[in-house]
Amino acid sequence: MAENDKNQGVAMAQENVVVRHEFGDLLQIKKQLISVISLCKERGLLHSAKASELAFALDPLPKDELPPTSPLTEEDAQDLDALTLAKSYFDLKEYDRAAYFLKGCRSQKAYFLYMYSRYLSGEKKKDDETVDSLGPLEKGQVRNEALRELRVELSKKHTAGELDGFTLYLYGVVLRKLDLPKEAVDVFVEGIHALPLHWGAWLELSNLVTNIEMLKSLSLPDCWIKDFFMAHMYTELQMIKEALQKYQNLIEAGFSKSTYIISQIAVAYHNIRDIDQALALFNELREQDPYRIDNMDTFSNLLYVKSMKPELSYLAHNLVEIDKGHRLQEDVTYASNYYSLRSQHEKAALYFQRALKLNPRCLGAWTLMGHEYMEMKNTSAAIQAYRHAIEVNKRDYRAWYGLGQTYEILKMPFYCLYYYRKAHQLRKLIHIYKHLLFFFLRPNDSRMLVALGESYEKLSQQAEAKKCYWRAYSVGDVEKMALLKLAKLHEQLNESDDAAQCYMLYIQDIFSCGEQLEHAEVSTALRYLGQYYFKNKLYDEASLCAQRCCDYNDAREEGKALLRQISQVRDQIETPSADLFAPLSNNNTPVRRVSPLNLISFTP
Repeated sequence: MAENDKNQGVAMAQENVVVRHEFGDLLQIKKQLISVISLCKERGLLHSAKASELAFALDPLPKDELPPTSPLTEEDAQDLDALTLAKSYFDLKEYDRAAYFLKGCRSQKAYFLYMYSRYLSGEKKKDDETVDSLGPLEKGQVRNEALRELRVELSKKHTAGELDGFTLYLYGVVLRKLDLPKEAVDVFVEGIHALPLHWGAWLELSNLVTNIEMLKSLSLPDCWIKDFFMAHMYTELQMIKEALQKYQNLIEAGFSKSTYIISQIAVAYHNIRDIDQALALFNELREQDPYRIDNMDTFSNLLYVKSMKPELSYLAHNLVEIDKGHRLQEDVTYASNYYSLRSQHEKAALYFQRALKLNPRCLGAWTLMGHEYMEMKNTSAAIQAYRHAIEVNKRDYRAWYGLGQTYEILKMPFYCLYYYRKAHQLRKLIHIYKHLLFFFLRPNDSRMLVALGESYEKLSQQAEAKKCYWRAYSVGDVEKMALLKLAKLHEQLNESDDAAQCYMLYIQDIFSCGEQLEHAEVSTALRYLGQYYFKNKLYDEASLCAQRCCDYNDAREEGKALLRQISQVRDQIETPSADLFAPLSNNNTPVRRVSPLNLISFTP
């Protein structure tokens, strides 16, 4: 199977571009999808549903082109009866019973189902204990007790090279659950190379990728499914433009009928708050797949945001009618949104609790329940709910933002700032800092003003960043960083006069505090001022800055080099400007320098 995919894969010419000839043989891709669907179903893996959606989007295969079933090995034949019996128990979620009858089986398929049954049994027991411990949202330290045993056994097999693509996937899941992300990433990548078309391994890997640099560093197989993974990752990392381009390329490559792609594009538009476009796509998705439940929680949230009560009510009732059992936690979530929109917050929170009893790892329910507790002024319960959401998915900016809001109410500004910054890092939402700074917390706190300036700078809003840095300095810069950041920003923008003035004020400020030896950035300012004065033919000032550079290890060589340059170009020796820096001469004005800059214009 893995060799089949390797022969079919073609190296991508560019990371963000789907090369059409990779998808030229859609017939072969359809065969691969049908084969991997069969393999996943035999092992009780639910990720075959996504492969089925992709296969359905492609044209049907002629009868003589259907792929043959995988041949049975001698070990498969010997384990067939036990495997058939165990699989029937597995399908009934009697995992311990399934594992009991598989113990001692030797085939790869039976071994995977044996280990997977033990893993799911532990997860089921953990979830049951978690639900029992919920009460008023106290959380116990509940863990899957089977994980450590599974790790030991799978590690031995891994060392011996006896794990196939599916068992490597399970080994990676176990490592991730044990909070061993680096080891898990390596195992998932190995598993993907062994079985490239197993979408479950790609999804598990996506949960461990934290940034684009890490994504680029992964050694992934050159298989057509990698483009689906990259599109998914771009969405997760909020690189929406790149994600939409990827999905458009996949549609043009032959997957235009894929409801999976339509749903992912809708989610991408939801993430950038293009609500109208997202709603249009979800409505199109409902027309093509009216009984679909996946991603309908996002659709429900969009209807909630738009205050579309009739549509939300219809969606909630319709989805409950579709499935009252297997996917009940999603249905309860939709009902919760409906009651929340009607400001029945206690009833909404009750429904979210019901959803979590069915699925304690339902991310949306934890986050939205936190919102409901916030509406009821129950900050303690809200904090617990948001923390649960972060444990489920550390990339959920809504939970981080919710924690920030909660600590605002509790008047704990520095906790609040921490959580808002985490939310900002995930979504680059500048309104988070505006909301924090100008409406709830102290507008004259220099640390928060500097943090706001950093945010504007990252968003390339330099004018706003300058205002924040200058205001932080004006109100009394606690950490002595505002002028330094402002000077560096001017330097990046090639505004040399402005940068020099800020560096001058910065040095005067540091010297006046008696911190010139302890503060690491003084040498940076001295280096810049030395070169600045030299370029402006102010050799006395340049010489003094160069001499002061020699007091710092990281600037000593540059200071000596500048002194040699000055001695070569100066025609006559002038009296040194010993009062360049105010604290050294008790004079606040340098002897010779460019006229002070008017920074008042930067004041908000």
